[in-house]
Amino acid sequence: QVQLVESGGGWVQAGGSLRLSCAASGRTSEINTMGWFRRAPGKQQEFVARISWSGGITYYGDPAKGRFTVSRENAKNTVYLQMNSLKPEDTAVYYCAALQRRSANYDYWGQGTQVTVSS
Repeated sequence: QVQLVESGGGWVQAGGSLRLSCAASGRTSEINTMGWFRRAPGKQQEFVARISWSGGITYYGDPAKGRFTVSRENAKNTVYLQMNSLKPEDTAVYYCAALQRRSANYDYWGQGTQVTVSS
């Protein structure tokens, strides 16, 4: 089992920045990739970014390109999502998720953290 706890959400004005954190515990040795997703009210879940647990290889979804940066600090079993130039349309609940080795889908999810961007 892997447990994920997000933090760092909050309220910010458009153009501002926030940094989300996702702390992993439990069987972290089985993690292959960590991902960030978001869900806005009335919309489907959306992929934001992912990072490989060991090599730090990153990939971004369209909403994140050029504005968000995903990183990890393995010593702390923590993944970050630095979000800059935030827009009102970034308002959503942000979730981190862990993909285990040899797994096709994300196996573990955090509880989510609310991000609200006002215009």
